[in-house]
Amino acid sequence: MSQSMSLIAIVVRDYDEAIDFYVNKLGFDLVDDTYQAEQDKRWVVVRPKGAGSTSLLLARASTDHQKKYIGDQCGGRVFLFLQTDDFWRDFALYKERNITFVRPPLEADYGTVAVFEDLYGNLWDLVQYS
Repeated sequence: MSQSMSLIAIVVRDYDEAIDFYVNKLGFDLVDDTYQAEQDKRWVVVRPKGAGSTSLLLARASTDHQKKYIGDQCGGRVFLFLQTDDFWRDFALYKERNITFVRPPLEADYGTVAVFEDLYGNLWDLVQYS
């Protein structure tokens, strides 16, 4: 059996503001942005640059229940882990682009890590493994 994680859905308030953040601030690629008329929604997929295959599906909240989870997809814990081949390059770039880091860089046994938040407040690790 061969399996892999292909998409992770993240609930967003607005497609265009989410695309702007992930593409223009974090430097992700916009893989797909297709209008689905039958459901009056868009299929929006972004992915970090590089060899990884896991992508984010930017899913606009469509109910009040879903709207409650925008920015709190994991109950305040780090939700996603963005692995990099050059921590200090990406850390400096993200600081320059006004990405908010809520925990400063830490040199740990496993590598270098800092925690940042996305435009809604979801927490991410920026990590370079040793």
